[in-house]
Amino acid sequence: MTRKRFAALLIATALLPAVTGCTQPAPAAPVVVPTATTTSFGGTDLAWIEINIAMNDQVLPLLALVPTRVADPALKTLSAQVQTSATAELATLRVLHDEAGLPPENPHEGMLMPGLVPTEAVTEAAKLSGPPFDKALREQLKGYLEQSHRLAQDEQKAGTDPQTLALAASAATMRDTALKQLTA
Repeated sequence: MTRKRFAALLIATALLPAVTGCTQPAPAAPVVVPTATTTSFGGTDLAWIEINIAMNDQVLPLLALVPTRVADPALKTLSAQVQTSATAELATLRVLHDEAGLPPENPHEGMLMPGLVPTEAVTEAAKLSGPPFDKALREQLKGYLEQSHRLAQDEQKAGTDPQTLALAASAATMRDTALKQLTA
């Protein structure tokens, strides 16, 4: 895919709500397959790809619990939006990961770092339902969204690969919107 086509897809995706009059966030950007001629990964790009794979991998099991445990309908809707976005981003991140030639093992997977949902938190949340589940979900989701937003902004400042930068811009916008909804 050429840079021009990639940019056009991102612009079209970003403008979709304005053109259609939708008030919902734009759907997740399409998965883009980078080519060797359009990539120029720097250290920040590589680190951002790896940490975001781990973050998205670790938030998805928590979000999978939502349909049968959540009490707040708005939190259910928001969680579904985050799940859709994280899943789409994960597919693109994995393509970028392979294109960048990163090793198959993710050094961040399973770590206890800000924004990474610990396995223990998912195990504990699985024992809850209703308002106690909502409270646990909000706490973990807030940490994930805040850290992911910060990292996406950092990637935009220091990254070099155009496709990784574009994904970070999309992620930052999604996280900002989701954080506003979560704290409203």
